[in-house]
Amino acid sequence: MIILIGGPSCTGKTNMAQKLLEKYQIPYFSIDHLKMGIYRSDQNCGFTPLDSEEKIAGKLWPVIREMIKTMMENKQNAIMEGCYLLPEQIEALRKQYSNEIISLYLTFSANYIQNHFDSHIIPYRNVIEERGGEEERPIAQFIHEHKKWRGKCLSHNACFFEIQEDYAQEIERVYAYLEEKINEGTY
Repeated sequence: MIILIGGPSCTGKTNMAQKLLEKYQIPYFSIDHLKMGIYRSDQNCGFTPLDSEEKIAGKLWPVIREMIKTMMENKQNAIMEGCYLLPEQIEALRKQYSNEIISLYLTFSANYIQNHFDSHIIPYRNVIEERGGEEERPIAQFIHEHKKWRGKCLSHNACFFEIQEDYAQEIERVYAYLEEKINEGTY
């Protein structure tokens, strides 16, 4: 079983992967680490860490896709998380391997971002890994990114959870969904 958690930055993907590791003893892999490893080892790799998610995802996807296939061939369980797991890529693969992949995406509603940007989103962006520096994106850009992700999820019939008001309460629905899928063995 491969669990894939995508969505825009600062939605809690890495924290969720860490909690799933602790509960199910399934290792997780951060796509951000792959991105930085490739870039730091070869700055002529075709992208920089500041490029768009789509550009970086396009460069990383062939490697990620084959890693996922290799894990499935070896009947290994893993969790992969990151903002470079785009619905248009993942959902095509998930359809091909529907019995082996659980995919979901986390987003925030515009209302949630407006009401919680400074109090809950920015303070928790370093909860698992140090991101360094101050957040430079304004609220309007955050809202745009989340609407874009929501649209991608809808257009690719992807399972996504949009946090509306209370992160702690609403993220529990995501954990319940995952637990149900894991226990049923239906992905």
